[in-house]
Amino acid sequence: MSLADRINAINTAINSVVWGVPMLILIVGCGLYLSFRMGFFQFTKFGHAMKNTIGKCFGKDAQKTAAAGSVTPLQAVTTALAATVGTGNIVGVTGAIALGGPGAVFWMEISALVGMITKFSEVTLSIRFRERDDKGDWVGGPMYYIKNGMGAHWKWLGSVFAVLGAIAAFGIGNLTQVNSIATSITSAINTVIPSSADHNFGICLGAGIVMCCMCLLTYLGGIKRIGSVTEKLVPVMAAIYIIASLIVIISHFGSIGTVLKSIVVGAFSPDAFVGGAAGITMQTAMTRGVSRGVFSNEAGLGSAPIAHAAADTKGPVQQGMYGIFEVFMDTIVICTMTALVILMSGTDIPYGTNPGVLLTNAAFGQVFGAGASIVVAIGLTLFAGSTILSWGLYGTRCAEYLFGSKIIKPYQLVFCALVVIGSVMELSLAWNIADTLNALMAIPNLIAVLSLSPVVIRLTKEYCADLKRQKVH
Repeated sequence: MSLADRINAINTAINSVVWGVPMLILIVGCGLYLSFRMGFFQFTKFGHAMKNTIGKCFGKDAQKTAAAGSVTPLQAVTTALAATVGTGNIVGVTGAIALGGPGAVFWMEISALVGMITKFSEVTLSIRFRERDDKGDWVGGPMYYIKNGMGAHWKWLGSVFAVLGAIAAFGIGNLTQVNSIATSITSAINTVIPSSADHNFGICLGAGIVMCCMCLLTYLGGIKRIGSVTEKLVPVMAAIYIIASLIVIISHFGSIGTVLKSIVVGAFSPDAFVGGAAGITMQTAMTRGVSRGVFSNEAGLGSAPIAHAAADTKGPVQQGMYGIFEVFMDTIVICTMTALVILMSGTDIPYGTNPGVLLTNAAFGQVFGAGASIVVAIGLTLFAGSTILSWGLYGTRCAEYLFGSKIIKPYQLVFCALVVIGSVMELSLAWNIADTLNALMAIPNLIAVLSLSPVVIRLTKEYCADLKRQKVH
């Protein structure tokens, strides 16, 4: 057995435990608990949240300059969105459908609906308990709201999250992302120039080196440069992918009824659509859907609050509403579009396997033909590239919490070096490791969110009361 096989076997054993029924109960249960305690704030105040998040992206508030050591609320949310809108929206959704059947999409949506309030709570806590570092920058996230909110005797749990976050950034925000970029670019080049297949390794390596250089240049500018880059990149990349997806969906609109039925019925009776040979059960559909949903929108992981902590915002709840918008945009909009493209296009789905970006290429190919791989490559490169930039920040903040500001540059250099390594790494192993690290990060964060939920509930009630008295808008 090779070293890679041994690592994969160990990771699979751990993954089956951390992504088992207890984890599903913890993630979904946390969202349901918070929803009930806050009167389903993510639904009752959805319009208000959209007005005060995406609605402000096009107003005069978007032109405001952030104070020293911080970024604008818009830059904070685009940095977080850059991390969440990544390969999970393209490759992750294909894996969820192929391994969990169409019903996995249903569970992915359910996890997003309750995940809205979970991320709202995380972001709210990150603003409430953030602090300044020795460089004057605002820093925050689970490790800080554990330390400053739960008390000194829980500081060890904050350190546990920071260790997991610093390591997880190499997987969820680096290896899987750049590997998907390299694979997608290689597929596109091979389609246009078939003879290039003999140079696939070199193409992947070249993609990794280019991405590495981009990361280095961005990180040298600190949090403000990262915010500036994502502020410009995220709207463009989202628009390109949404338009391309809508073209495919509209072209096959006649199958919408059948597809929606397969999603809903397949969530509870997968055999009706995938057959028993694939070995897909209701639990498999649920596990794949929830895990891919969490991988994509990161609700419950505690990663996005790290970016939001740097926001120059009016208050915790005001910034927390951006968390609702993030999950909605990431999963309800973009992931759903990917799922509809795959299921409505009529492409044969190899159930029981993980086809990666090839299935997405085939689905878009039903409309765009040979140019589909180019469309997907552009979308995935933008998505995954922005994710790498944001997760480099997340990992850096976690390492800084543990070792101080002296670790920032060494950590970023290692992170950038792994971008090159990840471009030529086996995809399945990278995805499996990322799945495991996801769950391990979520455990200490969700413990903290549940423990500090009275703080979020109080702040939300105060905000709603002020809203009624027209003290906030």
